[in-house]
Amino acid sequence: MAGLSLIDDIRAASRLMVRELGFMDATVAASDYPPSAVHTILEIGIRGPMNSGELGDFLRLEKSSVSRLVRKLIDCGELSETPDADDARSKRLSLTAKGQRTMAALHAFGRQQVSGALAVLTEAEQRKVREGMMLYARALRESRVDEGVESVA
Repeated sequence: MAGLSLIDDIRAASRLMVRELGFMDATVAASDYPPSAVHTILEIGIRGPMNSGELGDFLRLEKSSVSRLVRKLIDCGELSETPDADDARSKRLSLTAKGQRTMAALHAFGRQQVSGALAVLTEAEQRKVREGMMLYARALRESRVDEGVESVA
């Protein structure tokens, strides 16, 4: 097991990243939406149409939270629902034209934010950041899947 100092340093860095990325704010990424809505738009845009159950599993949100979130994004014109060709009881969620524009704006904001941070690092440090974050994200996911551990960094 890793030492307590290492664990506490990683936890502190994780909290700092959350704050610096704006996730403590009511809305994020220069949008009018909370983090869960921003992630919904990005993930449906990247992964393509999905149903509410798939979205909830992917985002690790409860069914009732997903239902409210989806309804809000449909009402705002970001998402549309269409019947699932394979299961008439299910509906597929996809981005509308407005949702596509919002997703493009979210990507532009995020890329600018990351680009600004990387600009103060050397190329070698940039590669270390990418590798370290990818490893850590994978390890978090695998430890959750393997042990059912909830994250409270």
